[in-house]
Amino acid sequence: MTIFEIPGLAALPTVAQQLATALAESGQTVVAFEGEMGAGKTTFIRALCAELGVEDDVSSPTFALVNEYRDGRGQPIYHFDFYRIDSEDEAARMGVAEYFDSGYLCLVEWPGRVAGLLPSQRLLVELTVTGSESREIQLSIIN
Repeated sequence: MTIFEIPGLAALPTVAQQLATALAESGQTVVAFEGEMGAGKTTFIRALCAELGVEDDVSSPTFALVNEYRDGRGQPIYHFDFYRIDSEDEAARMGVAEYFDSGYLCLVEWPGRVAGLLPSQRLLVELTVTGSESREIQLSIIN
């Protein structure tokens, strides 16, 4: 497990760069983002996508469930937000298994709502609020 401290918003690009490096080294393509409402999951994903060369507007796919972006190499990145999903069955019907098995980067907010559909191997990013703008991120590989 690796722990990153984010003292404020100005530190986001640096920590996003560190996560991008850890992601590349891990070989994982599914990244689960855990954290309470307002912990900054989408904000951090926005910083990570910027680090990966995404030029699109990165926003929460709360109602669409999935947004697709392109990284700096033109490869797709899929951003999921399962907060409003009714069941794992609903997610299965929308084809999340195909996304998760695609080999492309999948960034998943509220992964607990689709826990049974997640691949057994994935990267887990846990965001904990430690102050008004400060956060702690715990990064671990789930096998």
